Amino acid sequence: MTTTATPVGRPTAAAGRPRRRFAALSPSWLFAAPALVVYAAVVLYPSLAGMLYAFTDWSGIGADKSFVGLANFQTLLHDEQAMDSIGNTLLLTVAIVVVQNGVGLLLALGVHAKLKSRALLRVIFFAPVVVSPVMVAFLWKYIYNPDPSAGLNGLLGLQIDWLGDPSLALWSIAATVVWQYAGYSMVIFLAGLEGVPRELHEAAMIDGAGTLQRFRYVTWPLLAPALTINLMLSTIGGLKLFDQVFAATNGGPGYATETLSTVLYKQAFVFGKFGYSTAIALVLALFVAAVSLVQVYYLRGREVAQ
Repeated sequence: MTTTATPVGRPTAAAGRPRRRFAALSPSWLFAAPALVVYAAVVLYPSLAGMLYAFTDWSGIGADKSFVGLANFQTLLHDEQAMDSIGNTLLLTVAIVVVQNGVGLLLALGVHAKLKSRALLRVIFFAPVVVSPVMVAFLWKYIYNPDPSAGLNGLLGLQIDWLGDPSLALWSIAATVVWQYAGYSMVIFLAGLEGVPRELHEAAMIDGAGTLQRFRYVTWPLLAPALTINLMLSTIGGLKLFDQVFAATNGGPGYATETLSTVLYKQAFVFGKFGYSTAIALVLALFVAAVSLVQVYYLRGREVAQ
């Protein structure tokens, strides 16, 4: 009977399989398993279970509820207040995304320059980000005081009801949000600027490129990843904006500053229509997810094209 000897130091296929299986079962992401379990139990399961209430007429109190199918979504389509709030939400989001990222980029370019006080300026510009949105809203509510001798009116010598005028209230809230989070966008853009090789700027200067040309052809393309992150974060923040609106105007005057978030809050906790408010929340979540996916697809493609 002939036996084949296995070379020393060379594992057989059978011996290799358990090692491969063990390697497949122990990637680095398994270290996150405990946190993922907690997240699933605290966030995912309640969220998915709560979606079922969107198809009921539950009032939020007691166990008395009945299945109503798509009735809540049909009500949403014919709810004038909710439809107006969608328009307000989109306007706020566009204003916040454009102005916040524009100001953030300018601040980043400013503090990236060789200034002696740039470290202090970075701290000052970022400071509002760490303040509670509700506190910021109350601060700006005082600044927007309609009294001509107080706040912004007293500083500019005007007499404007910034939060009481339906044509100004929405933009006043947008300015508040931009003031608070422009520093956040600045930090992300600043990280992108720090990653631009100095050699590229020096080479462009040798070729005769001016400041604007260097920014357009050297700096701006390399800021694509930072721009992607900033646009996504500011868009999501604008679409689900609640704290500043609720604290500053509570959706007023009238419905001039109502957003989908404030509408669903009032439907649940003021009018006791928990099922209807859950339907609004579900629509908002799906809309935010759809916008985010489109942004990721487009902006990632732009990064590759640069």
